[in-house]
Amino acid sequence: MTIILHELVGADPARPFSPHCWKVVMALAHKGLPFERKPVCFTKVPTIEGGVSKTVPVIRDGSQVVADSFMIAAHLEESYPDKPSLFGGDGGQAMARFVESWTQSTLHPGLNVIALQEIHDLLLPEDRAYFRPSREERLGKTFAEVAARRDAEIAGFSARLTPLRVMLKSQPWIGGSSPLFADYIVFGALQWARVVSGARLLEEGDAVTDWFERCLDLHDSIGRAVPAAG
Repeated sequence: MTIILHELVGADPARPFSPHCWKVVMALAHKGLPFERKPVCFTKVPTIEGGVSKTVPVIRDGSQVVADSFMIAAHLEESYPDKPSLFGGDGGQAMARFVESWTQSTLHPGLNVIALQEIHDLLLPEDRAYFRPSREERLGKTFAEVAARRDAEIAGFSARLTPLRVMLKSQPWIGGSSPLFADYIVFGALQWARVVSGARLLEEGDAVTDWFERCLDLHDSIGRAVPAAG
């Protein structure tokens, strides 16, 4: 049975960009499960699966509908125990929770500033009308005030990756000898930036860059199927 994944797009349905949806794409590919990607724009999210969630990703797996990237990963792990593990046990699942918290509290705030205008510009007109006021309310700043911080955020973004950079000196993946869902969490954030923003955030020769390139090559290079922003 094919799993249905509802994922966020802008005006171009072939360029999904949500970091949380990319986590699930990688998780489904990791498990080797057949899935169909259904593009959805911001203003249509409330119509998905009868309004089950205000955000994506959302999956339909047979009769079950699951929202939230971590809940989806946990569902896949429980429902398909014969497939490659996303967590490697309870400890790995707990570790992934920490990685998710670090990613969303450390990487996402910088990326929200760096890519805000670029995300806005790739949306349909009706989604732009929703996106600008909702993000200005969430950030407590106007687009112009956010834009004033962009160059500083780009310059300082590499420092936000220091814990990952140091860890990669002793192991190739966050998951250890092979990638786990924890890797896909961080990958999702950097893939978000790759797809929507022309800002150069990763330097050649950096351990994080090498790790990200390996992530892009995983699962028949599914991450590379969407070209980087120009």
